[in-house]
Amino acid sequence: MSRIGKKPIEIPQGVEVRIEGRRVLVKGPKGELSREFRPEVAIEQKDGSILVNSLSNSKLGKSLWGLSRTLLANMIQGVFQGYAKRLEIEGVGYKAAMEGNSLTLNVGFSNPVKMELPPHTTVVVEKNIITVSGIDKEEVGQFAASIRKVRVPEPYKGKGIRYEGEVIRRKLGKKAATAAGSKA
Repeated sequence: MSRIGKKPIEIPQGVEVRIEGRRVLVKGPKGELSREFRPEVAIEQKDGSILVNSLSNSKLGKSLWGLSRTLLANMIQGVFQGYAKRLEIEGVGYKAAMEGNSLTLNVGFSNPVKMELPPHTTVVVEKNIITVSGIDKEEVGQFAASIRKVRVPEPYKGKGIRYEGEVIRRKLGKKAATAAGSKA
């Protein structure tokens, strides 16, 4: 039995959920999302909440039960509240700017890196903070990860793009190695 799959999903005020076979459409104040679910799970709406049940007793069916419930709950929260990820840029001369529908990163390469925004995502740049927000949790997280991947923080000086609050383990560098090796 899936502990996550058994929990009902409460539908907040102002969110409309429509179930059409295996496709579920969720409409709320921030936008509209739809997703097609696997045939191993059944989704039904009762008394202002949604129940997800497993139709298959196989290992795959049990694993898809909890996953489907979580994906549906994320869709409902996304159209009701939205999701946001914040990234910090650290380094001398490192900066970011929005140009139309693309994000331009100047992070120590010879040419600036341009990244096109996904459809349901918005990006706001304030000094050295990049805020990625949108209604699709998967899309927001993936775009934030691809921004971070452009210049991963290095362990010596900590320069690069990191998530806000992320702690980078620092290394000492050559200074510690030369002090230990200078006994001769």
